[in-house]
Amino acid sequence: MKKLIPSFFGAVLFYTTINVPAFFPIDFLSIAIWLPGIGILLATVLGLISNIFYIIGFSSLMIAIFLVALGIYLTGGLHLDGVMDTADGLAILGDQKRQLEVMRDSRTGAFGVMSAIILIALKFGALFSLQEQILCGLILAMSWARWGQLMTIVLYDYLRKEGKGAFLKENLDLPLDVIFASLFIVPVGLWEYFYVHHSLIMILMINSIASAIALFTGWWFNYKLGGHTGDTYGATVEWSEALILSALTLFF
Repeated sequence: MKKLIPSFFGAVLFYTTINVPAFFPIDFLSIAIWLPGIGILLATVLGLISNIFYIIGFSSLMIAIFLVALGIYLTGGLHLDGVMDTADGLAILGDQKRQLEVMRDSRTGAFGVMSAIILIALKFGALFSLQEQILCGLILAMSWARWGQLMTIVLYDYLRKEGKGAFLKENLDLPLDVIFASLFIVPVGLWEYFYVHHSLIMILMINSIASAIALFTGWWFNYKLGGHTGDTYGATVEWSEALILSALTLFF
């Protein structure tokens, strides 16, 4: 229990550009347990901003553009950078060592640029389609995508011992940390039922699809690379978000 509050502030600092007062206790070692919570925090901020833009009178088109841009800003482009590096690495077929070298390179190649464009287009299209259900869509997509990253950290090997993401796996207390992180399902489900007024069947269906997408994305990168790096952790988050948001347009 002593690590929960410091690790939360550490997660906010690590995963977002939101500032935390210097006198707050900070612990970066256990930040992975707050991944779904960080998703809910970011989604809530973006949802409130979308409501403000709506009141001001911006069109749904402009609101979707603003939200995609603000999402990148609030995460510092951390996960999007992983998308581009991962795409460049996967463009090298059959040579894991070379793939990791390319992913480590700070320069972005053509495949990285194309993947970023496709990802941003998917998010923009989904947010534009969701309109009045944007907040619900963001909360579901951003929380489940980060839960997917946590499960990726737990389930698959980390390929770089010296990598920046290695400490995330090393400092997990299993299975307690996974159980704690997964409790986000409870408030999200209650919020869907009492505030959004989804039926129990719809709640079960939507969350099952979202979790399946998040798990599949992490598995796919593991299948392609034989493990994970910090870049693929970020790619797992971004692609899961985009795909979950896209899937939600079928329901809302």
